[in-house]
Amino acid sequence: MTGFMGLGKKNDVVLTVRDADVVAAALRQALEQASPQERPGLEHAAALVEATAAATDSRLRARWVRSRLAAVGFTGDITSVAAVKALRQAEPELSLLAAVRLQKEAVAHPE
Repeated sequence: MTGFMGLGKKNDVVLTVRDADVVAAALRQALEQASPQERPGLEHAAALVEATAAATDSRLRARWVRSRLAAVGFTGDITSVAAVKALRQAEPELSLLAAVRLQKEAVAHPE
């Protein structure tokens, strides 16, 4: 999950909040009480959470940028000026500087 610092103004700071440890703990607890039929699915879910938790903040922001671009229907070149414009359309609170920095992270971490 990502959020912005400050209210009612353009923002240059994007805050990444991680809660994968809470989800992982819940899955471990569920695994302790799981029936044999439930275990494979819960083990797979736990592995997915561990892989997601290992992602860097930069990679998470890149993923977030792509999701925000998709939300406004952007399908063009992520390195383009149009991508920055679409990102700012998706998140009007972003300053131009923040949008460009986020764009660079998305370019650096292709999916």
